[in-house]
Amino acid sequence: MFTNDPSHASSIELPDAALDYYPGWVDSETADAWLEKLVSATPWSQPEIRIYGRQVAVPRMVAWYGDADARYRYSGLRHDPLAWTPLLRDIRERLQHETGQRFNGVLLNLYRDGRDAMGWHSDDEPELGDCPTVASLSLGAERRFDLRRKGSGRIQHSLVLAHGSLLVMRGMTQHHWQHQIARTSKVLQPRLNLTFRLIETRPSK
Repeated sequence: MFTNDPSHASSIELPDAALDYYPGWVDSETADAWLEKLVSATPWSQPEIRIYGRQVAVPRMVAWYGDADARYRYSGLRHDPLAWTPLLRDIRERLQHETGQRFNGVLLNLYRDGRDAMGWHSDDEPELGDCPTVASLSLGAERRFDLRRKGSGRIQHSLVLAHGSLLVMRGMTQHHWQHQIARTSKVLQPRLNLTFRLIETRPSK
């Protein structure tokens, strides 16, 4: 079911970054089952964000799951967590075991086809801490993942994220790099991305 041998991982050599890619972290049959179940069972939403003074719907469907106190704010929106489902809890436990990193939340992004996208950004919100680890599981259609150095307008590295693959970003990656999923007319099938994170929580006063 899982490819636990670290030799299956490939490190992406970029300065001031730590990225490991596992192209077959989960077998295709299991990935198919997860994709079908998560797409159909998730209460998707399409929030709006303000860009240049206009309210614009994000070009994908989203859902945020996590521990009760794992509230997450990005793009000016606050996301209160949905309760872990048994499947998401199981995936989290396996990820924690294999990465040695604790996670208390997961952001689900559903790209319905190639017209859905994610613009340039870094996962560097304050509640993620100084050197966040983000574990990104891809299910469904293959999409190209682009990276560029902050301050640069040029794509400096790209890789295709395969069905059942895992990309782990650690260390100073979010300080120095941005990433995107660009629009494409070539992809007609959906892709589901699960990015597991650790939200730093503060005790209530």
